[in-house]
Amino acid sequence: MRDFDREEHLRLLDRAAELKRLRGTPEHPKPLADKSIAIVLEKASTRTRISFHVAAAELGAHAMPMTSKDLQIGRGEPLEDTARIFSRYVHCFVLRTFGHDRVETLAKYATIPVINALTDEYHPCQLLADLMTVREARNGRLDGMRVAWVGDGNNMANCWMESAAIFGFDLVLACPPSHRPHADIIARAKGTSDVSITFTDDVDAAIKGADVVTTDVWASMGQESEAIERQRIFKDYIVTEARMLRAKKDAIFLHCLPAHRGEEVEAAVIDGPQSRVWDEAENRLHTQKALLETLLAV
Repeated sequence: MRDFDREEHLRLLDRAAELKRLRGTPEHPKPLADKSIAIVLEKASTRTRISFHVAAAELGAHAMPMTSKDLQIGRGEPLEDTARIFSRYVHCFVLRTFGHDRVETLAKYATIPVINALTDEYHPCQLLADLMTVREARNGRLDGMRVAWVGDGNNMANCWMESAAIFGFDLVLACPPSHRPHADIIARAKGTSDVSITFTDDVDAAIKGADVVTTDVWASMGQESEAIERQRIFKDYIVTEARMLRAKKDAIFLHCLPAHRGEEVEAAVIDGPQSRVWDEAENRLHTQKALLETLLAV
């Protein structure tokens, strides 16, 4: 998120809204004709794989989704070499992976744009879609709102902190003390500015007066062995219908998906009238179109 400033983010979100409006019309642009985009998935994916593939195709580019098993990195070829080789073949590298150091290494040695499609530390493409969804619900505004994050201090929580710093909205994170974001990530998000990012272990207090309530699964990919222990730790961190009543009447609920109904969120919430998760999932397509166009249409 920090690679773009506030105005650059707003231009990208405005463009995403325009591309959404133009989808399926003769006026929809194809500025990436003759471009090729590698989409490498080291973690399983539904929304990332499909939305990037479709986004590239609708912009006129050739997309190549693949897993690490399809490549020599699955057999130990260094990322440095992979970056050098792909830079000779394609115009953009989209990577969904585990450690954040992997995407940083790829970006260091590549001579083409590298997009972080998810790491254990950050999920910026999802946050772009979340912000677009919030703007749609709030007449284009991101400022002056209160966002409540409930659950694990994971990659999504980290990106929400970065977004709060960029746009200046209030963010309250209800996380167990043992599962808050790392101190260095909190410090990096806050920087030297007076950013309103606060923490609590009281879910009800976090949600009270919120414009946006958002959460994620308790055990992310790579944490399956911790699932039982995490269910114990997070058992009180559930977004329920009763808790949503503490938010503003026009508050919306977000979830990056996949969701575990009955764990981090009640089915009545995610499938209810305040839920915007399906708009949020669709908006992955439109924000990623705008991102690809921004990086490649030169």
